[in-house]
Amino acid sequence: MFLEEIILYSVTIGFPFLFWKFIPINKRRHAQVAFLSKQFLTWISGLVVASLGLIEYPVRFFPAVNRASFTFEFLAYPVICAFFNVYYPENKSKLVKIAYFLSCSSALTAIELILERYTQLIKYIYWSGYLTWVTLLLTLYISRMYYRWFFKI
Repeated sequence: MFLEEIILYSVTIGFPFLFWKFIPINKRRHAQVAFLSKQFLTWISGLVVASLGLIEYPVRFFPAVNRASFTFEFLAYPVICAFFNVYYPENKSKLVKIAYFLSCSSALTAIELILERYTQLIKYIYWSGYLTWVTLLLTLYISRMYYRWFFKI
């Protein structure tokens, strides 16, 4: 339980700091739109997945309030999405853009699989790494399309 608490507090404190430190001031509005759009997607999907019993979050903040992970669904993934959109290779080839989507989804899935295996932060019940990868890819794509629409890119 100690490791899990260190991870939760580190993410809760560290990710807002990373957002503040590494998102350029002239891109903060862009990052906030990406953050909020991803937050909407992950919060709802996280609640559904947890409520259906597909995933469990044994150690989490606010366990009496809901079954989803506040830290990861409401903070970590949205901050990552802000970075994803702000640093998106807009002027690169389609191949680079596809590789960007695939590598980000794969890296996030790998991290989640490590957390699932070695901690009590997440437990797959009727879920798999493949489903995580697909949902991350899909939500990153949806948030990117919303971001493009919002900023008329």
